[in-house]
Amino acid sequence: MLHRLHAPLAPIVLGVIALLAVPTLRAQSSRDKSVWNYDGGVFLATEGRIPDGPCFYVKGRLTAPDFFGNLKRFDDDHGVVFRRGTETVTHFPDKLLLSFVIFDMPCSDKLQLQQTSTHAYLTRSQVSSLHVSMYWKHGVELRPAGKIENLDFKIERVAPYATALAAELPEKFTWSYEFAVLSASVPLTDSLVLVFRNTQGQTLARVAARL
Repeated sequence: MLHRLHAPLAPIVLGVIALLAVPTLRAQSSRDKSVWNYDGGVFLATEGRIPDGPCFYVKGRLTAPDFFGNLKRFDDDHGVVFRRGTETVTHFPDKLLLSFVIFDMPCSDKLQLQQTSTHAYLTRSQVSSLHVSMYWKHGVELRPAGKIENLDFKIERVAPYATALAAELPEKFTWSYEFAVLSASVPLTDSLVLVFRNTQGQTLARVAARL
């Protein structure tokens, strides 16, 4: 499903993109089984760079009230099972909360070769014209995520460390978004994929929230 963001997110060229689907989990491994804990939800992150401009980071989380607490994934030779205590869980709840922020940051080593000589901040004009499409991914198949509801959006100015020079420094912001994603009957083995595109339809970033 194609969804236009409230605040405009800029056309972004990703020379190298770091795709992370990082749930709040830690593996406990034995010889034949691993256990993953999803307390806190599922985290996602990716980085990129504005053409001839600053590098940036997208960091988010997929949550739902009382759903991910004590939810664990068990992997063994027989396959994958999700459990909460003694209960086997097979599907997501009816609705998930997706939240993410966008902010500028120094380029990582992977993007260093494309970095400009001086670090710049994301501007309101740069953060424009970006659309995000959300899909459920099962294997290699992508299907539209269905109804997506805008819950919140805000831009916050980041106060500079050198407060005495605040009037002379360029403004620095973070952009925050919250969406409700309908997820009734979606298996836990599916992943929520976010694809960011510009107004020309070019894919600029892609990241998955994966259990």
